Amino acid sequence: MTLPGQTGKSAKYLEVRRSVVDRTKGYLTFGAITVPCALGRSGITARKREGDGATPSGTYELLNVYYRADRGLRPRVDLPVEALVPSDGWCDDPGHRRYNRPVDLPFCASHEKMWREDKLYDIVVVLDCNMHPPVRGKGSAIFFHIAREGYSPTEGCVAVAPEHMRLILSRVRPGVRMRIHRS
Repeated sequence: MTLPGQTGKSAKYLEVRRSVVDRTKGYLTFGAITVPCALGRSGITARKREGDGATPSGTYELLNVYYRADRGLRPRVDLPVEALVPSDGWCDDPGHRRYNRPVDLPFCASHEKMWREDKLYDIVVVLDCNMHPPVRGKGSAIFFHIAREGYSPTEGCVAVAPEHMRLILSRVRPGVRMRIHRS
């Protein structure tokens, strides 16, 4: 893991590459910072489908940040930031008009709870993946969030340790994109 070079703030891409040993793990590089990350249980794919457990390859803008104010300080970042509340959700029902959008709970269709008991969404960054407009079945709730202990696989997101998330976000500027490589 490389953490020196904490002076530059001009990198344009968070580069994500998978490990050659384990397709569910990889490395995220942002300027001079390189840290381990967790990937989807099915690795990285160019053909993302709802529920496949794969992290979609491609380039995605970092749109906004949510965080649990009851579990930590507001992240220092030059992106829109909002504290989560227990009624926050995210629609993952491809047949619903709110597919791949935030929703208020309770919600009638399939959804993900943003206010989680585990720490995965203590800080969560929304990626511009299948958002404008969302295509039914092409994946929802693809986020950049906090990793589980041991970097166990995600459902298709990219996840890093909490201290790495805070370090990276402190250097992110509007327009920065995450580039997820298949190879």
